Amino acid sequence: MHHYRPRIGITMRIELETDRFYLSRHYSEAVEAAGGAPLHISLIPNSEYIAAVMDGLDGILLPGSDSDVDPLRYGHETHPALGPVHSIKDKTDLLVLEELEGRRLPLLGICFGMQVLNVSRGGTLIQDIVSQVQGAIEHEQGAPRDSPSHRIRLLEESRLASLAGRDGAVVNSHHHQAIETVGRDLVASAWASDGLVEALEDPRSDRFVLAVQWHPELGWERDPLSQALFSRFVSEAGQYAQTTHSQLVHARQSSG
Repeated sequence: MHHYRPRIGITMRIELETDRFYLSRHYSEAVEAAGGAPLHISLIPNSEYIAAVMDGLDGILLPGSDSDVDPLRYGHETHPALGPVHSIKDKTDLLVLEELEGRRLPLLGICFGMQVLNVSRGGTLIQDIVSQVQGAIEHEQGAPRDSPSHRIRLLEESRLASLAGRDGAVVNSHHHQAIETVGRDLVASAWASDGLVEALEDPRSDRFVLAVQWHPELGWERDPLSQALFSRFVSEAGQYAQTTHSQLVHARQSSG
């Protein structure tokens, strides 16, 4: 009997030129190394499809994207430095988040994943750090993509702080947008030295929702915080699987 691996759904990205759904290998590899079973979710913004897929999942990872969330979704006009918007990506991720909320599935959001989570909860984004934030540090470090480029300050007693240990953390950085106002049922739990938000979490104790602005899937083999993030996420998904499984068994017994 093999050991049960929590099933982690990861929404894909779209490459418009080649009509491909795709995803960097690092997300799945980091999830698998932490003991999860990564599964790809197609960008099909149909709520019935999303609900059907999520019936078999124990956790969701919302990855980065080379697109930006459509500013109209948070009531802003388009800034000239806005990147490409992939409506199919926004819609699918938002449907996944809506479904996740009702099911209380564990969530790990990364980069775009954190931004779309914030927008789904009524928060807003800074559309372009360089032109909109005075005195901002460099948040688009370039290559090598996995090398840490700046420190973050952690909120004491937060989930992230419990994973990072007391020395704080140094993280990589690949984003041109940032959190402006924080959405409902979310708190900022890490900041860069320029004050930009580097992590969000849901403070409600009955669910695990953690999102980071950096890329823990890059270079996780050498980074203890990345490993701790993925391990904790997969273990939360494992607990979710156990609870829902025993509830299902219980429901079957009582209906039988």
